[in-house]
Amino acid sequence: MPLHRSSVRRYLEGPGLRPSSLTAVFLMREEDSEGVGPMPTVTVREIPQRIRELEGAGIRSVKVFAGSRLRDSNASQGAAPTGLMMRAIRAVKGTAAAMAVMTETCLCSHTDSGECFVRRTPGGDIDMRVSCEAIAEQAVAQAVEGADIVGPAAMLPGSVRAVRQALDESGHSDVAIMPHVIFASSLYAGYRATMRAVPASGSRPFQISPVRPEQAVSTGLDYLREGADMLLLEPALASVDTLVRLKAVAPSVPLVPFSVSGEYLRLAVAGEDGKRDTGVLGEAYTMMARSGADGIITYGALDLARSLTAG
Repeated sequence: MPLHRSSVRRYLEGPGLRPSSLTAVFLMREEDSEGVGPMPTVTVREIPQRIRELEGAGIRSVKVFAGSRLRDSNASQGAAPTGLMMRAIRAVKGTAAAMAVMTETCLCSHTDSGECFVRRTPGGDIDMRVSCEAIAEQAVAQAVEGADIVGPAAMLPGSVRAVRQALDESGHSDVAIMPHVIFASSLYAGYRATMRAVPASGSRPFQISPVRPEQAVSTGLDYLREGADMLLLEPALASVDTLVRLKAVAPSVPLVPFSVSGEYLRLAVAGEDGKRDTGVLGEAYTMMARSGADGIITYGALDLARSLTAG
């Protein structure tokens, strides 16, 4: 068989993984605070330089996570126009208007409990109506500042519908919604520690058990019926079967795996110089792309994009 020749193999290769299919992650911190936790963080002042680096490497999108310095039981600062998330969005769009901005739209980095919801009373039942309203208010505030895709991440039933209604009623019907479909996992520990989003209860009750892939598919389809435009799947490597099944039943819906903090820390091993080797990530993401992923969100986006275009 002549297909073993390297020149023929290169000729027959598909598009493979491309820098433009990668989304970089910005975990935001205030200028006067030190980074805490294992994950790299970004300040608003650093955003212009980071965006120029991403553009130079061919990356066209960022996913922004940001919390509030002042937190309370109602996540009241989550939609504040002076909040860190809003300042970060403005900084990205002020540097590169064409850069697609995705946001996390959740309460866990704004509540004093680290939970993704508001309770009726301290330690009491979850107030679903108030929680969904707070998430929807965040989404509108993010859209006002220029967010292109908002990301409800609490997995509360009805939250996507509340966000869609709020965006439409506020004149932001062109802002897309990409809710998170989340399997429970220890791989989020690095993110939670860095963003101070560790739930006081010790768990996220609405996240999906890893042994229930059918629930993940059902949840994703529910989100689409509520008004979602696309779906984020996490952790990326633990969601490949869900990705394949969702692509089969909803082929026109963009599906985007999120390679979370634990995957980055374990698979992009740091050398003695501190630089992380993204080779294994590249292999994993290529597998996700051929499984139907329309894009991949990753902490290793910049280094991986540079390696893809090297030489």
